[in-house]
Amino acid sequence: MSTYHFVAASESFLTVEEPLEEVLRERVRHYGEQGKAIDFWLVRRPAFLEAPELAASTSTVPRPAAAVVSTDEKFITFLKLRLEFVLVGQFEAPSSAIADPLASLA
Repeated sequence: MSTYHFVAASESFLTVEEPLEEVLRERVRHYGEQGKAIDFWLVRRPAFLEAPELAASTSTVPRPAAAVVSTDEKFITFLKLRLEFVLVGQFEAPSSAIADPLASLA
């Protein structure tokens, strides 16, 4: 099982209102220069937000939602500071409630 960290917000906020694409593109470029494997993903309508163990906190995220999921907690902290109006959290997967951390309801 792995720990995944995330920032989540409305899909419109993350993909239209904020310059998230630019941030992710720069991160991909940096990882390429460093020879580091990609450890973050943009998930539209993430299924993990519906997991019972996350329901109390994720119910505040407007739907349809989107999330950036990563195994790098520092990157998610950076995104929280950069984006401001997002929910930050973490979960373990695979688990009985979250079989695939990158699954989408779309």
